[in-house]
Amino acid sequence: MEKDSELSQDGVEVSTTVQEAVAALHADLDQLVELVTERLRARLPSYAAIPPGLLRLRVRRALVGGISAVRRLAQLPGSELDFGQRSAWPPDHAPKVEDVISAYRIGVDTVWSRFQAEMAKRQAPAEELLAIGESVWAWAGAVTVHLVRRANADGHPAADRRREAYVRTLLLDPAAASADGDGLDQAAIRLPFRARAVSGGTVPVEVVELLRPWLAVDSAGGPLVTAVDGDVAGLLVARPRGLRRHLVVGLGAAVPPYRLAAEFTQATQALTTAVCFGLVGAFTREELGLRAAVVSAPALGQQLVEQRLAPLHERGEEGAQLEEAVAAYLRYGMRIEAAARTLFVHPNTLRNRLRRFEEATGTSLREPADLAEIWWALAHRRIHG
Repeated sequence: MEKDSELSQDGVEVSTTVQEAVAALHADLDQLVELVTERLRARLPSYAAIPPGLLRLRVRRALVGGISAVRRLAQLPGSELDFGQRSAWPPDHAPKVEDVISAYRIGVDTVWSRFQAEMAKRQAPAEELLAIGESVWAWAGAVTVHLVRRANADGHPAADRRREAYVRTLLLDPAAASADGDGLDQAAIRLPFRARAVSGGTVPVEVVELLRPWLAVDSAGGPLVTAVDGDVAGLLVARPRGLRRHLVVGLGAAVPPYRLAAEFTQATQALTTAVCFGLVGAFTREELGLRAAVVSAPALGQQLVEQRLAPLHERGEEGAQLEEAVAAYLRYGMRIEAAARTLFVHPNTLRNRLRRFEEATGTSLREPADLAEIWWALAHRRIHG
């Protein structure tokens, strides 16, 4: 079925599905305002202290700006891309800058979730939603940078700014070993990390509190942390423990400063992999094994999908049923009874489906190499779509 489209003001073809989804957001603006306001008051103490009427007004302004950003990023006419509200909060009700950043993330999460739902109702193709999503989250990252810079200009302590800038330099610039570091011990061994909340928005102050026992500090006792694209990043003196219900943390190896940037890349890959597979806790890339390869080598995964799963596509609904059977079988450690229970079938029914899977794909579920490739192909489909 061909997708309806029209030309934007710039002469670019635009899906009418996107226009309808954005229009639905505008139509339900009041509901979105209440939802975001409720989430802000529940998650951020400094927002809970703001009078409800004032908070709803500011949330409405921010959401109008956010929806306008979606319009612009989708190349729809009618709005200019903006960084949202510019006016200052009343002095008695100004939230902390870290809460403002978290609030923007909560708002973007809410608007984007609703936009996804509206696109799904209209059976929009996945590639269209993905393209818009990449632009929206890039815009959200730009908003975060804008807010941090504005906060710094408005009187964020100079020592904190220098410390955060130094940590960012160490983590993102391979030539950072020559930086002065405000009295940091250049010979010290530290672990670079990147952390994200398991659920909800990542609130930097909460992440810092959870990691405080293991955080490296400068000579003045300030934690060596910064923000990177909405995550909390920095340096640890030891591996954190007991975070399974709260954070997912990617870890690099303990190295001197001149090697931190390379290890921070490893920490970022570990975090991305853990998030993709729904894991919680702290992980290095090496500990995630093949999972990390699934995330970082999509071309190989697609090749395995074509080799191992493509024969199922020709069988339509039966092929989907066989794929579901082998996925459950692997997920439950190749235990027939446990996998059969999750599928609500008799164990012998599952055995029959696994046998038909082997016949259809030309693989053996008793051959370790075949099992590894089938697992990889299934994981690729789940992670990369």
